[in-house]
Amino acid sequence: MLRSISRLTTPTLFNTFRYRAFASTETGNEVLVERLDGERKGITVISLNRPQAKNSFSRSLVQEFEKVLDGLEHDNGSRCVILRSSTPGIFCAGADLKERKAMSTDETTEFVTSLRELLMALEQLPMPSIAALDGHALGGGLEMALACDMRTAAENTKMGLVETRLAIIPGAGGTQRLPRILSPALAKELIFTSRVLSGKEAKEFGIVNHAVPQNDSGDAAYQKALEIAEEILPNGPVGVRMAKLAIDKGIQVDLNTGYSIEEICYSQVIPTKDRLEGLQAFAEKRKPVYKGE
Repeated sequence: MLRSISRLTTPTLFNTFRYRAFASTETGNEVLVERLDGERKGITVISLNRPQAKNSFSRSLVQEFEKVLDGLEHDNGSRCVILRSSTPGIFCAGADLKERKAMSTDETTEFVTSLRELLMALEQLPMPSIAALDGHALGGGLEMALACDMRTAAENTKMGLVETRLAIIPGAGGTQRLPRILSPALAKELIFTSRVLSGKEAKEFGIVNHAVPQNDSGDAAYQKALEIAEEILPNGPVGVRMAKLAIDKGIQVDLNTGYSIEEICYSQVIPTKDRLEGLQAFAEKRKPVYKGE
């Protein structure tokens, strides 16, 4: 049974871990990428930067974001990604309804498909991702945050899947991710009612990991996301990525298959130099220096 699962699963599971050298991402003005230095080296910050339209999803923003994610997929130097907004008070308002209004039915279908694929690519990044919600995240904006591994939010942030107000449904994965994060019944209540929650309420529901009081700089959620990322950095990057893969793949299958996926993921860390470095550092009573090898 295990051998059969291994043959079927291994190529699919680990094709994203064939690393190559990473070239700097070419971005426009709507999606900004910053790689932090010093003690925060390894943290990559993606900032949505379309303030005139409340960071709403336009064709151009989606295209820019796709290029960024394509680069990050093969970036062995990025150990954690933080997604935030450069615009105070707003994370993402969802779809650009002005642009959407001018689309034909076929163009709308094509755009929603491209947005869904974008958020799937975000979800499937090999390294951990954290959405920092210092401003409102509505509709597709919350769907984007749900595609990240973790979420932090300011207590006064507003968020909700509000698509039914427009006689549509969440179309970029929201109907699938929210029930898995909460429960089908709670997700149905929030989606059917188009309810908008505060960051504090979202924490009580379990939608966000942490809700923090907003600070004078308006970046409290981002600062909390940095704290989490800094806790991740010292750990073995291959181990962290394999743990993410085991969780993400395992949660989609029955428990016995999940155990097999975990075994496959564990087998990938056994031959690494990082594992030997961890053992050596423990014996020498020092901090390990992991290189992702």
